[in-house]
Amino acid sequence: MHFHLRLRHHLLLPLALTTLATALPARAQTAVYTPIVLPASREVNDALSDRDIPTGTGGFARDYTVNLEAGDQVAIDVISDEFDTLVVLMNKDGVTMGENDDGPDGTTNSLLFARINESGAYTVRVQAYAGQGTGNFYLKVARLREVQ
Repeated sequence: MHFHLRLRHHLLLPLALTTLATALPARAQTAVYTPIVLPASREVNDALSDRDIPTGTGGFARDYTVNLEAGDQVAIDVISDEFDTLVVLMNKDGVTMGENDDGPDGTTNSLLFARINESGAYTVRVQAYAGQGTGNFYLKVARLREVQ
């Protein structure tokens, strides 16, 4: 009889642990990356914070998706009084098409000009230069003209 109780104890304990492990709810380990779609006006007032995408260089970035057409020439303008802006334009594969830290006006605002060779969705990334700072900013993607 003593052997029978010992055997039952060894069988029930693993079963109880298995039941406990399968009863716990599953949790996602990471959030799904989804850039913000720019509105039809292609401009937005927003804020960069420490809850945005870590850049790996100590700062954070905020990404926006915009559809552009082959032949478009665009100006991407980022203005902030709270941090030194850096703007990056990436194609659908995440390849950097261009970037700008300081615009031609001598401020720390960013102004990037780009010619689009292939139609599709592009990502505009706003971040602080050298990962230094967060705060409010204004972003505008303007189509200058279409090349015929």
